[in-house]
Amino acid sequence: MSKIALVDDDRNILTSVSMTLEAEGFEVETYNDGQAALDAFNKKLPDMAVLDIKMPRMDGMDLLQRLRQKTQMPVIFLTSKDDEIDEVLGLRMGADDYVKKPFSQRLLVERIRALLRRQEAVDGDAAGTGPESKLMERGNLRMDSLRHSVSWKGNDVSLTVTEFLLLQALAQRPGFVKSRDQLMDVAYDDQVYVDDRTIDSHIKRLRKKMRTADSDFAAIETLYGIGYRYNEE
Repeated sequence: MSKIALVDDDRNILTSVSMTLEAEGFEVETYNDGQAALDAFNKKLPDMAVLDIKMPRMDGMDLLQRLRQKTQMPVIFLTSKDDEIDEVLGLRMGADDYVKKPFSQRLLVERIRALLRRQEAVDGDAAGTGPESKLMERGNLRMDSLRHSVSWKGNDVSLTVTEFLLLQALAQRPGFVKSRDQLMDVAYDDQVYVDDRTIDSHIKRLRKKMRTADSDFAAIETLYGIGYRYNEE
């Protein structure tokens, strides 16, 4: 049973969404502000967090920033309707997905399940038996899907599940272009729609993280209007 942390200052949302998630078989912990959630997370992390952005004491952005200092667990943001700044900023800070308020609870459940499936695929990779299914090396890049580990020139890089899957998809075939639609299929469930901006935001954050290991990192090339390509160095 996956444990979901739901963090929102709207008690109606906490009550209704937690009831829906529990009916779907999840264990749910609720918090009405970011600081209360952080205090609990410092003791034990859930499997996933669903965070509102605008909250008292500590908002969702601040909470995400604190979380990313210690964990890459999946995070979904709840954003205000038509607030594109919150969506893009949240993704660039390390959120895996977002759902706009007001939202369908069924949609939120689908997003949660899709993200957990992606996390399980990265963590387990149970279907793979040969070494190639676990370890991939492309020039300076080394990826181990069983350990969810990435290194560049020997320097470890901590990635979220979405960033890991995107980098893996690009690096599997150096020199070949992956369209945004193809990357969406890799990083998201085929029943979950996201727009181009979401993929672009994840790629920008992925590049930023790789450049912490090497300021000259330039292996991911943008082909404007087409997609992205990994160039082996």
